[in-house]
Amino acid sequence: MKATARAHTNIALIKYWGKRNESLILPANSNLSVTLDGFSTETTVHFQEDLKKDIFLLNEQNVEGNDLGKVAVFLDKVRALSGNEIYAQVQSVNHVPTAAGFASSASGLAALAAASAKAIGLSLDDTELSKLARQGSGSACRSIYGGFVEWQMGEREDGADSFAVQVADRSHWDIRIAAVVLSKTMKKVSSREGMRRTVETSPFYAGWLEQIPKDLQEIKQAIADKDFEKMGSIAEANCLRMHATTLGANPPFTYWQDTTMRVMQTVQSLREQGVPAFFTIDAGPNVKVLYLPEDEDKVKKRLHSIEGVDDIIISKPGNGISYL
Repeated sequence: MKATARAHTNIALIKYWGKRNESLILPANSNLSVTLDGFSTETTVHFQEDLKKDIFLLNEQNVEGNDLGKVAVFLDKVRALSGNEIYAQVQSVNHVPTAAGFASSASGLAALAAASAKAIGLSLDDTELSKLARQGSGSACRSIYGGFVEWQMGEREDGADSFAVQVADRSHWDIRIAAVVLSKTMKKVSSREGMRRTVETSPFYAGWLEQIPKDLQEIKQAIADKDFEKMGSIAEANCLRMHATTLGANPPFTYWQDTTMRVMQTVQSLREQGVPAFFTIDAGPNVKVLYLPEDEDKVKKRLHSIEGVDDIIISKPGNGISYL
């Protein structure tokens, strides 16, 4: 009763921001991401008859408290599906900075879902696995698939129609995503708390939701047509609108740092000089820059010149779940 799975993180091009149901993790809007080959989590789940409780090791360190609790609650869902009340040892290796806007929860919960389901003997297809992963972390449902992925919000109250589908596989389009690392420290406002506060208090939130269907339709067409400038401009505008909602929240907050702004301005400067590059930022200070392979040297050189940039990690569209 043991299995190991690898999942990659993803970066949302059309953001997931806000829930219509907190407990089932049902999003207020459909959203779209690209899976990244540069960041991943490998998780081994071993269900054992002699264990008296779940055990969680992250990067070889024993984890207790809230983080262990989250894993145990998720494993309860897996146990309920299988009808087997057996505890597990979970060992995860995270190749992602945790809680810094790099979607570590997406790869972490996707890998946990895949490994635990396989270890306990469940035969889930990708749709069922996506629904299961969603109940641990919303963005994890997208990391079941590689390439470009849409999380369909669904309409049902029980969440049965809220899951991810692949829009285009990783081989469809050779683009690059530079993850610009400004801070590896944990953010002060978690994604979950930031969403809740924005939905409940920001007067800008309704306008954000209103624009999503148009953004989503147009970006899917841009991906199908491999229209890089159209895709990039939609993703960048969608990102800015999402972050604007946080400034309208009560109390207001932002995930950006001064270096975040410098990276954004550098990307805009590159465009003015004829280099098609666009930025997007999830719930954290770190910036992801979209560009084409032929412009890699120019983009990397400019990004490395920015004061406050710790590292740059280059990704291509990545794979979905794999078993090791």
